[in-house]
Amino acid sequence: MSVATLETAIIASKFRGALVGALIGDCLGAPFDQDGRVSKVILQKYFDKMEDPSFKSPTKSYTDDTVMTKALTESLISNRSLNELDFAKRLVGNYFSVEEPDRSYGSYTTTIFQKLRNSKFNDIWLPAKEVFNGEGSLGSGGATRVAPIAIFCHSNYDLMLKCVEKCTKLTHTHKLGINGALLQAIAVNQSFYNLPNVPLNVDKFVTDLINKVANLEKIESDNAYFKEEDPTPYSNRLKKIQYLLQRGEVDDEEVIAKLGNGEEALQSVPTALYCFLRSERPVKTVKTENKFRRAVQYSISLGGNTDTIASMAGAISGAYHGYEYINKSIQSHCERLEETIQLADRLHSAVK
Repeated sequence: MSVATLETAIIASKFRGALVGALIGDCLGAPFDQDGRVSKVILQKYFDKMEDPSFKSPTKSYTDDTVMTKALTESLISNRSLNELDFAKRLVGNYFSVEEPDRSYGSYTTTIFQKLRNSKFNDIWLPAKEVFNGEGSLGSGGATRVAPIAIFCHSNYDLMLKCVEKCTKLTHTHKLGINGALLQAIAVNQSFYNLPNVPLNVDKFVTDLINKVANLEKIESDNAYFKEEDPTPYSNRLKKIQYLLQRGEVDDEEVIAKLGNGEEALQSVPTALYCFLRSERPVKTVKTENKFRRAVQYSISLGGNTDTIASMAGAISGAYHGYEYINKSIQSHCERLEETIQLADRLHSAVK
């Protein structure tokens, strides 16, 4: 489907859906992050309360995932394209800002930001290359912030891939971290072009992803991981997703064993994608008819890196279903919701 076939109102709704969806997943997943397995009874009550318009509670705070997503969005709006230096300065500025409370940044991310500031951004790529003994981070921090690029570059696939790789390399230079970010962006992009009122063909969705990711997973002679281990890890994870989806109801233990729920991109991006696709049909342990809520709630129920996985699943689902589909009461419990909506609208307006 081409962008010409999407009405302006649908495109604007998908911009909002992707960014608000990412925010909701981050905010509602954060209280359960790294708590192990999450009680499904407690989680069901948690979401039922959030969906009740009469329920009042303090807003749920977002994490570093949203801080970096916002920084990327603001940079894209300001420059009307990806400006890596500007984005790097915004990342570092937010981290050292006295106005921002602790957002649970990873230790290696803070090291990179400190080196960037100390070097006065002389070489914005060097600090990320130096972590983990020069191997670079293979975490999910790059993947969880790429939704703005996936929608901003929605009509230029090749440009999207280039921008995602560049903005990821500021903090994650390991090929697994980069390819995880690329997979997340491609998934959001594919969702953007699927109409929400047309039943999603999940098998075709995954097959299309497999074909695209196969072009990205090249063996690099200077990368020990790919010389010693599986040369096509994301393609194989996608095939596992296809297998799990074809079986229908699958125990959480098997999903976690096959896909993961950890901090590495390979252990989180495929899981977020699976949660989105699986939630297009009823999930026995998640009692709601709303597919967006189902995707986020199911993501959190798997435990582990709940804020990041739920944020990525929320971005994919939001890009597919659009903003109007997301329950307004659930939205209202998230920190700086209105600011996120305004950023989505401004990003839509900034597209050339």
